[in-house]
Amino acid sequence: MKKCMTKKFNELNFNEWQMEQIRLGLENGLDVNVYANPEFSGMQMKQIRLGLEEGLDVGVYAKSDFNWMQMQEVREGIENNIDVSIYAKLNFDDEQMKQIRRGLEEDLDVSVYAKPEFEGIQMEQIRYGLAKGVNVNIYAKTEFDWEKMSKIVLGLINGLDVSIYAHPEFSWMQMDQIYEGLENGLDVSVYAKPEFEWRQMEQIKKGIRTGLDVSIYAKPRFDYEQMYEIRKGLESGVDVSRILKNIENNKKKTFADIKNKAIEKSNNDVNHQRGKQPQRNKNIDIER
Repeated sequence: MKKCMTKKFNELNFNEWQMEQIRLGLENGLDVNVYANPEFSGMQMKQIRLGLEEGLDVGVYAKSDFNWMQMQEVREGIENNIDVSIYAKLNFDDEQMKQIRRGLEEDLDVSVYAKPEFEGIQMEQIRYGLAKGVNVNIYAKTEFDWEKMSKIVLGLINGLDVSIYAHPEFSWMQMDQIYEGLENGLDVSVYAKPEFEWRQMEQIKKGIRTGLDVSIYAKPRFDYEQMYEIRKGLESGVDVSRILKNIENNKKKTFADIKNKAIEKSNNDVNHQRGKQPQRNKNIDIER
């Protein structure tokens, strides 16, 4: 009987992967007519077969519009006795379905993020926040990409005042600099401003950490490389007014230039002193 059925399906031009799932279903006494449809790929057939083997209501997902990964998420949800109707919808991709399924399995309020406008990776950050018991409403907004969300949820978990940087106009890298400053107890108000790009913020943060008067260079008109030169000058005790003057004059002279010039001057002084000493006999063979 099984051989006759297999021959029947062979005549319907199923490929080898589809036939494999039909054969396995027949061997297990399943009603393969549920999925023996050329519209289903072999992988889709597999998800339906697995569901039938577990005695599940596969009708929820045995639809060719669902790809096999979406089918898998629905099948696993049914297996875990959760309300899959919340996410067994075509407007959710498989990653979104996964995050909703996991949230339901963790008994979380997935209504906060079970929305097609959130990408799966954004849903993951919201789910993580819910699991940690923080106020996810602060960042469960589409204007925050997942990287921004990750910085906000991390701040909430660590008890930081995220209201300082939980603003869409900050990039996630800017948020990271502000987060690090808050974590280290620094006065981030000096640089927590959208007009500073993250590398400028980093130079100001480093200056604050070492106790420098960052007001000298914490100005948007200085790019991060110029800020670096000024900061290094302050740390080395160099008169930064010369650096500032050169920057303002759009010259490329930096702290390194000033330091090298000082070394050159010192070397010239040494050579000048040597010039006053008796010269060696030029005829002496220096290779000897």
